Amino acid sequence: MATINDRVFDNGLSILDTEANKIVITSQEATTYTEANATYALGNSTSLSIAAPSDRGAGGREVVVSAITDGSVTGTGTATHYAIIDTTNSRLLATSTLTASQAVTSGNTFTLSSVSIGIPDPA
Repeated sequence: MATINDRVFDNGLSILDTEANKIVITSQEATTYTEANATYALGNSTSLSIAAPSDRGAGGREVVVSAITDGSVTGTGTATHYAIIDTTNSRLLATSTLTASQAVTSGNTFTLSSVSIGIPDPA
């Protein structure tokens, strides 16, 4: 059976914990920092809190992104994804789909439920 030590997982996931400083809702999945922070951006929050890596229920390791309660909508459209970014180094760190797409209007606020980002154990 293949194994990977938790330290290997944790060093990859800890980047989210230590370098991510902004979460953005986007109109489609971003593949670059510029797409996440500008091209597809519909809103953001800088009150991002990501826990240190821990055991993942299904095996492997994960980090938990705390719920967002103070997101600011900066564009009008349909939010379908989120992106977690590092604005200091202009890096796109993670993206995923929202649980449900949501029509948003500039000037409003948004909330997001907490999410887990994980790496499974090898098969």
